Amino acid sequence: MPKHGVLRKLTARAIRVTRPSPKADAMAGRTWNDGRVMSTDNRIDRGGRPAATTAHHLAAVAQRLFVERGFDRTNVEDIAHEAGISTRTFFRYFPTKADVLWVESDAEISRLRQALADSTTTEPYEAVLVRAVVTAMAFPDDQIEWARHRAQLVLTEPAVQAQASQRHTRWRAAATEFVSARTPDDFFPIAVGHAVLAATQSAHEYWIAHPESHLADQLERALLLLLPPLPTAV
Repeated sequence: MPKHGVLRKLTARAIRVTRPSPKADAMAGRTWNDGRVMSTDNRIDRGGRPAATTAHHLAAVAQRLFVERGFDRTNVEDIAHEAGISTRTFFRYFPTKADVLWVESDAEISRLRQALADSTTTEPYEAVLVRAVVTAMAFPDDQIEWARHRAQLVLTEPAVQAQASQRHTRWRAAATEFVSARTPDDFFPIAVGHAVLAATQSAHEYWIAHPESHLADQLERALLLLLPPLPTAV
């Protein structure tokens, strides 16, 4: 069987294994989209309101304005007015307008690192990375538009691309550190780190151009195309 066929089976099986049972989901208040995406409704901010809902509402409003007007031509006052809040309220959630783009970044990198840490050395490293990246980039139905807008801005807006570089560095570092433990080759982990970034960018670019597609499918496809085979011991 071709390499990609084997890896697809291993990856699909691994992703299924990591999903909790329906009973556990119901007890925790979780729902799933298309068998892959989890949403929770029990995250509370210091004011007692659902943190994700409020933060993502502001992020969605801001990103829509960024797409329509341009990042540099949209200010905090515009975002606050469109969201029906004061600028003071806006700054309770985000220190700058650019920070709305990265409302989920810390959670995404945490999911990536946790999925990598939970893997076993018997799994092909490609299968582990596919599962980890798909898990990290999972989002509920009500965040699809937000996710598309963020991807569009990262791919097309120079001011946003500069902001994105430090987030990309964290993703590359996570992949590099994970692979470094599997090979004595110093160059290979560096190549893998950059391949992960290229794959995620390719997947998002295709997803934006083909809204009917699923991001998880494109992430898996791009990663399996770009990740190099693990070097064999000499």
